[in-house]
Amino acid sequence: MDPVAKWLRTGALWAFGTMLAGCDGGTKSVVLGTDDAKVLATGAVVYQKHCAACHGARLEGQPRWRERDAQGRMPAPPHDASGHTWHHPDQLLFDITKHGVAKAAKLKDYDTAMPAFAGVLSDAEIAAVLSWIKSQWPPEIRRHQEEMNDAVRRER
Repeated sequence: MDPVAKWLRTGALWAFGTMLAGCDGGTKSVVLGTDDAKVLATGAVVYQKHCAACHGARLEGQPRWRERDAQGRMPAPPHDASGHTWHHPDQLLFDITKHGVAKAAKLKDYDTAMPAFAGVLSDAEIAAVLSWIKSQWPPEIRRHQEEMNDAVRRER
């Protein structure tokens, strides 16, 4: 198994997420909400403009998203309940979106087609799109992901 796949499978991203206080100095923690209609509407627009081309209009991701493509990159994963997005705490999702997988997860040579959105999207837009994605998950998955967020916050 390649090292990145093994690392992801072992839950190291979750463990890494528990150590994150944010890539911007560690002074604040992102909390994604699903109860603000204005934020969710913004998130839906941002998703359609910046994310849907790769992650799918219905969050379904690209085919064979668990297998490397011809360039050796992992295709865009789904962000619905069938994917692994909900397996990660809010702060890590934010950091991956803003700074890219390689920087957020400290994987020096990780090659991905997903750009870092720092300088493209504001922090508020990143939080909005991730909040919208989260709002699309079934209640039991949102509860599981919130329990993980609570555990991460307790460890800080």
